Amino acid sequence: MSSIKLDILDDKSISSGQVVEDKVTVSPADDLESQAVHVGLGKAETSLKLDKTGLPLVPQPSDDASDPLNFPQWLKVAVLLQVSFLALLGPLNQATVNPAFVPLAAHFKISTVVASYQTTIAIAFAGIGSFVWVPLANTYGRRPVLLFSTLIAAASSLGSGKALTWSQLIATRVLNGLGTSSFFTLGAGMVSDTFFLHERGRAMGIFTVFLTNSAHIAPIPGGFLGQYVSYRWCYYLPAILDFTMFVVMLFCLPETLYLRGSKPVVTDKPILRRMKLWGLRPEGKHLKVSDFFRQFIMFKYPTVLLSAFYYSVAFTLSSILPAVTSATLFHELYKFTASETGLVLGLGTLIGSTLGELLGGVVIDRSMYLSRKGKKDDEIIPEVRLQGIWVGAILQPIGLLIWGFCIQYKTAYIGPAMGFGVMCFAIQIISTVLYSYNADCYKPQTPEIAQVMNFGRQTVGMTTGFWAIAMGTKIGFQFMAVTLALVGLVSFVPIVVFMFHGKTIRDKMGAPTYNRSL
Repeated sequence: MSSIKLDILDDKSISSGQVVEDKVTVSPADDLESQAVHVGLGKAETSLKLDKTGLPLVPQPSDDASDPLNFPQWLKVAVLLQVSFLALLGPLNQATVNPAFVPLAAHFKISTVVASYQTTIAIAFAGIGSFVWVPLANTYGRRPVLLFSTLIAAASSLGSGKALTWSQLIATRVLNGLGTSSFFTLGAGMVSDTFFLHERGRAMGIFTVFLTNSAHIAPIPGGFLGQYVSYRWCYYLPAILDFTMFVVMLFCLPETLYLRGSKPVVTDKPILRRMKLWGLRPEGKHLKVSDFFRQFIMFKYPTVLLSAFYYSVAFTLSSILPAVTSATLFHELYKFTASETGLVLGLGTLIGSTLGELLGGVVIDRSMYLSRKGKKDDEIIPEVRLQGIWVGAILQPIGLLIWGFCIQYKTAYIGPAMGFGVMCFAIQIISTVLYSYNADCYKPQTPEIAQVMNFGRQTVGMTTGFWAIAMGTKIGFQFMAVTLALVGLVSFVPIVVFMFHGKTIRDKMGAPTYNRSL
C-alpha cells in the first residue's frame, strides 16, 4: 500500500511562524484525516481515538477543547442548521422574484425574458464573489466573513426593492450576488470543519438539501407577493431574512477555523472564546496576495473539476431551467397567475428534493461504514461514496424528458410538475454524493472545492435565461429535452471513470500543499 508524508507543526515552530517538517508515514487516507499524531520533543507518538463502532475517528480530534471536532453534538447541529439556512438564503435572494417576472416586466416596460436577466446577473456574481471571501475566511475566520457578507446581501436586497430604474436594479443585483456567494462555499467548509468522516455524508446532505431546495421554496412566497402585494416585496422578504440570520449568527455561530497541530489555548470557556469577532486568526497565518490565486489550484485536480462540471450541468438542467422558464411557460400554456406558478414549481420540486435527501446522505454514510468495517489498515476510499449516485444519474434525464414532452404537448400542469419533482429528487442525490466525495478526497480544501462547484453551477446556470425559451420554441421542447438529457449523460461519464480509477488519478496528482493543517 502506498504512503504519503505528513507535515507536523510543533509548538515551537507554530509560535515562531516557521514550519518544521517531521515526516511521519501514514496510510493514504486523506493526509491529516487518518492518524492522530502528537509531536513531543524529538519524538512522535500515535494515539487513535475511536467512534462508537470501534473504528478510528477521521479526522482525529486534538486534545484542545476549542477544536470544532470536540464541540458537543448539539453545538455541531446548531452550526450545521445555521450554515444550511444561510445556504438556503443564497438562491432565495436570487429566485424569490422569479414567479413575478410578469409584473416586474410590466413595471420596467420590458419582456419577461429580459426580466429574467436580473436573476441571471445575480447568479453570475454569486459564482465570482467567493474568490474573494474564501482567502479572507481562511485567514481571519469563517465567522467574521459570513457576518459581513450577510450584511451586504441584506442591504443589496433591500436596495433591489427600492430600485427606481432598470440600471439601479441590475447594480443592486450584482452586489447581492457578491454578498450571497459566501453562503455556498464557507458553509460547506464549516460542515467539514465540524463533522467526522462517518457523519459527513448526512451533514453534507442536510446542507445541500437546504441549498437545492431554496430555489424551489422561493417561488411560493414570491408568487403570492408578486400577485397580491408588489414585486418589490420579493426583494424585501430576502432582505428581512438576511438580517434576521445576521442577528442569529452574531450570537449563536462559533468560529470553526482551526489549525491542526496548533498549541491549545488554556481557557475554561472554549465555546465562548470561539464566539469572538476577531482574534482567532491562527498563529503564523497572514493574508498574502498569493492566497487569492492559490485557490485556483483546485481546478487542476480532475476529481474536483470534472465533478464540478457534471454537478453544474445537472443542477442547471434540474433546478435552474425550471425556475427561469416556469413564469413564462405556465403563464402562456395554463394562464397561471404568479401565485399559482409559485405553488406548482415550489411544491413539486420541494417534495422531490426532500425525498432525495432522505435517501442520499444516509446511504452514502452507510456505504462508507461498510467499506471500512473489518479492514485492518482502515484505508479510506472516497470513491465508495460515488456508488450512491446511480439513482440520481439515471432519474435526472428521465425527469427532464417528462418535463420537455409535457410542455411540448401541453398536457395537464401536473405533467411538467412531476418532471420537476423527479429532477429535483435526482439532483439532491447527485449534490450530496459529489460534495461528500470531494470533501473526503481533499478535506482541508473543502471551501475551495465548494468554490469550484459553486462557480461552475453559477456560471453554467446564468446562461439559462438567455437560451432556454428560445431553444425550446425553435426546435420544440421535446427535442430540447432529448438534447439536454444527452448532454447530462455525457457529462456523467467522468464520474463513472472515477468510480474505478479515482484513487489512481488522485495518487498520480498528489494532494494540495496549502491549508493542510486546517
